Amino acid sequence: MKHKEELPMTSTRPKRQLLLDFACEEEPPVAEEPLGGQSCAAVVGKPALESATEELMELIVEPDNMERAWKRVRANRGAPGVDGMTIGEFPDYIREHWPRIRQQLLEGTYQPKPVRRKSIPKPDGGQRMLGIPCVLDRVIQQAVLQVLTPIFDPELSESSFGFRPGRSAHGAVKQVRSYIKQGYRYCVDMDLSKFFDRVQHDVLMHRVARKVRDKRLLRLIGCYLRAGVMVDGLVQSTEQGTPQGGPLSPLLANILLDDLDKELERRGLRFARYADDFLILVKRYRSARQVFGSVGRFLTRKLKLVVNRRKSRFGKTDGIEFLGFRLVGKQGEIRLTAKNLAKFKARVREITGRNRGISMERMIGELSRYLRGWTGYFALASAKRIFTRLDAWIRRRVRMCYWKQWRYPRTRIRKLMQLGVDRHTAICHGASRKAYWRMSKTLGGHIGMTKRWLRDQGLVFIRYLWGNLAPLRRTA
Repeated sequence: MKHKEELPMTSTRPKRQLLLDFACEEEPPVAEEPLGGQSCAAVVGKPALESATEELMELIVEPDNMERAWKRVRANRGAPGVDGMTIGEFPDYIREHWPRIRQQLLEGTYQPKPVRRKSIPKPDGGQRMLGIPCVLDRVIQQAVLQVLTPIFDPELSESSFGFRPGRSAHGAVKQVRSYIKQGYRYCVDMDLSKFFDRVQHDVLMHRVARKVRDKRLLRLIGCYLRAGVMVDGLVQSTEQGTPQGGPLSPLLANILLDDLDKELERRGLRFARYADDFLILVKRYRSARQVFGSVGRFLTRKLKLVVNRRKSRFGKTDGIEFLGFRLVGKQGEIRLTAKNLAKFKARVREITGRNRGISMERMIGELSRYLRGWTGYFALASAKRIFTRLDAWIRRRVRMCYWKQWRYPRTRIRKLMQLGVDRHTAICHGASRKAYWRMSKTLGGHIGMTKRWLRDQGLVFIRYLWGNLAPLRRTA
């Protein structure tokens, strides 16, 4: 057994002052600073980590690891937990209390606070329950994640794409498409009912303990699972589930479902999984029916999970929906789903609502940020015509907002003339009593509020964003 001083993880703190000083004693400086974004294991190396799995808590509370965890939590922002502490208030708190918290972590006596329950409506009408930990627990969970990821991630399945370094939902969709092209035209789409709320703690902890020997860390993870949730001011115990909202939950989900991945690989099945969403692809209908039954039994008996029989199905891949995309035809052409298009339009209507009472500059900035994020994900779809139509609709929404803001005929006439509209046309349109949406499509609006002018105001066009992301589609 190595002593703490002999652990391979040595301090890599630069000489400059860190944002938060997590160190409790002076440590010798080193000549070189690691590359930004490296985890503890990236500096140490996988073999060293495996040899120290009984002393992982020392790596977790190491100053550089905690500093990286804080930076990540701060970048993600997020709402306060049950203690009401915000991201901005955390630095002052941790500078004063970190020595005590660090000691509790090393002794295995730290007790997390309950999470704050928040429900988010789902497209199917249900509710998704999120658990928001307090800022301190988010930082500690992130620090644990940074140490555990290099231990568990390398041995996870190549067909697992959710919440893993260098992997994304796009990779899962591309893999499904490649299998369809190879002739796997039938699939099993299994839906796990409230997966994160129904994970059995003993089943999960048994799988974590396969590689983690540090009893303090095992106890800490167990405490996070059993910390409880606060609902209407009352703390309710959590006998099962791993609350969505904490940094550690996605890794724990992958650890549990890795047994499913290994079982499917053992059977020689083609599949792609992103967290609890997965598709299994086969060549014959009879095989799909058999796999549907056997995998369902494995999930319920071995992993103690609940399969939603109403949403689960097996059949042809033509038209199957996966991770927000729809795959069509023998080549698995990737398209947008009608449900996601409806959600997109609803969000744009919300941002461009006429009665929000905010400046156009702020509204366009908020809208453009949303458009960049949405297009960055859905640019994988072959949908040039749809993106072009959506662009025209968005521009009309923005023109309508300008027309509403200008409000008075005199203001509208003046603004149109400033935009280059001749006086007669400006007066005809500025004095019109037609509705805002009708006027947003008029000749005066198009002459004055041109595409170039809207772009100069900061509006982005998703058709151009989609075109710039063509390399993403070429590799699909």
